[in-house]
Amino acid sequence: MRVAMYYNNRDVRLEELPKPRIGAGEFLMKVMACGICGSDVLEWYRVPKAPRVLGHEATGEIVEVGEGVERYKVGDGVFVSHHVPCGKCRYCMGGHHTACETLHKTNYDPGGFAEYIRVPRINVERGVYLLPKNMSFEEGTFIEPLGCAVRGQRLARVKGGDAVLILGSGVSGLLHVQLARARGAERVIATDVNEYRLNAAKKFGADEAVQAEEDVPEKLRQLNEGRLADKVIVCTGAASASEQALRCVDRGGTVLFFAVLGPGVDVSVPIADFWRDEITMMTSYGAGPGDLEEALKLIGDRKVNVREMITHRLSLGEAGLGFKLVADARESIKVIVEPQR
Repeated sequence: MRVAMYYNNRDVRLEELPKPRIGAGEFLMKVMACGICGSDVLEWYRVPKAPRVLGHEATGEIVEVGEGVERYKVGDGVFVSHHVPCGKCRYCMGGHHTACETLHKTNYDPGGFAEYIRVPRINVERGVYLLPKNMSFEEGTFIEPLGCAVRGQRLARVKGGDAVLILGSGVSGLLHVQLARARGAERVIATDVNEYRLNAAKKFGADEAVQAEEDVPEKLRQLNEGRLADKVIVCTGAASASEQALRCVDRGGTVLFFAVLGPGVDVSVPIADFWRDEITMMTSYGAGPGDLEEALKLIGDRKVNVREMITHRLSLGEAGLGFKLVADARESIKVIVEPQR
C-alpha cells in the first residue's frame, strides 16, 4: 500500500509498505481522510522519531474485522483515536486521562497518512467513534483537534460571560474561537500576525481580530470596558505570544498554554503580581474519551463549523505540499490528505 513517509517538513516521500494484517480483536480501516495537525510540523518533536508515517486525525471505513470484534462491522464509517487511556490508573481515575502511561504508548499501525491502518485491540475497545450519517469523513477529522480544545476549555473553565483572548488564529485558535462562542463567552478576541488568519478569525466568530504586533493589552482594555481577559488561550508556539499572554490576563483570570514552546525555551513569570492577583497558569494536552465524544456531538449538531475551515484537499502524493502549507502557516487553514484519491 502507499504511504506518505515523513523525514522532515521538506522531505515527505510517497513510499510502499505492506498492507497491515490484523489479529483477533482488531480491525482494518481504509483511510478516507486525515488532517495534518500543527504538531505534525514541529520538527523538534517529530524529526528524532523519523522516518515514520504520521497522521493522527484519521477517519475511514472498516474493511475487515478480526475474531471477537462485535461492536463494529465491515462498512462502518469511523473516527479512530490514536492514543487511548487505560481507564484504570490513578491518572485516569483522577480525570487526567492524557497523563495516563498507556495513552502515551498506544497508536494505530501505521499513521493516518496511509491507504490502510490496523487498529489494535485496545484502540478498538476504547477509541472508536461511529460517524453519524450527517457527518462526512472530512468533518470527522476534526474530532481529535476539537476534542483537544474541548479539554483545554473545560479545564480552564471557560464559561458564559467570560472575555476570552485567543493568541494565534491557526486551526486550533479558530476552533477555540468557535468553542468559546458556543460556551457562551461574552467577548472573543483573537490575534495573529497574518492578515489571512485574522480575517478567518472574524469569519468564524471572533468579535475582534487584532494584529499580534500591536499593544494587545491596551487594545484589550479598549475593547473590554477597561479590563483585560478573563481567559487567555495560547495557540501558537511563538515565545512572544507566551510572554504577551502573561500581560493580557485580568485579575482572577487564567492563562491556558494550549500550545507550548520548544524544549529549553523559558518564559519569565511575574510571580509576585500573579500571587497578588490570583492568576492561574495551566496547560492541557490531548483529549480524553469524554472530550472526543463532546467534540463529535458539537460537529454533528453544527455548533462548530468545521467544513468551511478546510482549505486544501490533497492526495497522498501531494502530502509533501500539505506539510509545507501547514509549516509555512500563511494562506491555509485546515489541510486534509485523502489517501484514496
